[in-house]
Amino acid sequence: MIKVGLTGGIGSGKSTVTAFLKERLIPVIDADIVSREVLKIYPELLNKLKEEFGEKYFDEVGNLKRRELGNFVFVHQLERVKLEEIILPYIKKEINKRLENYRSLKVNICVVDAPTLIETGLYEEMDVNILVYIDETTQINRVMKRDNMKEAEVKDRIKAQIPLEEKKKHVDFVIDNSGTTDNTERQLEKVLSSIEII
Repeated sequence: MIKVGLTGGIGSGKSTVTAFLKERLIPVIDADIVSREVLKIYPELLNKLKEEFGEKYFDEVGNLKRRELGNFVFVHQLERVKLEEIILPYIKKEINKRLENYRSLKVNICVVDAPTLIETGLYEEMDVNILVYIDETTQINRVMKRDNMKEAEVKDRIKAQIPLEEKKKHVDFVIDNSGTTDNTERQLEKVLSSIEII
């Protein structure tokens, strides 16, 4: 089974690419979804987060206030590192379990969609890596509109990730999503053809 890493910056349009992959019945493991699910699968994780960051990031029924904790750690670098050290091992463990499951089902190709694929080193465990690229101005405008966020908040999140130009050095393919969705789909087709030859 070919393991494909898919990454990009916030608002770069990975969801557009994953929608095209799903249309082609290619399984996609979404690391953002996994990061939410591990909180339910591994209850001890919530206790570790509570110990480290305090009760204020939990609601009255004990659910993590993800957006509030996210706003805090994206501004404080050391706190973000602490959060990643706690949660990442669980996310990687769960992603690997799901990859193994697809392998056992004799699937030919599986995509791991992870915004921080490169930052976390997960790209090194993939056979092929793809970056969905977009220019920063378009990126900021898209996220402000999509997530109803202020420009400063969006810039904090962009700064928390490796710049897209730097990410290009760590991937095998770049899909430029600045144009039309048809153009993006054509680029994806070329990439998939190349991967299946590999």
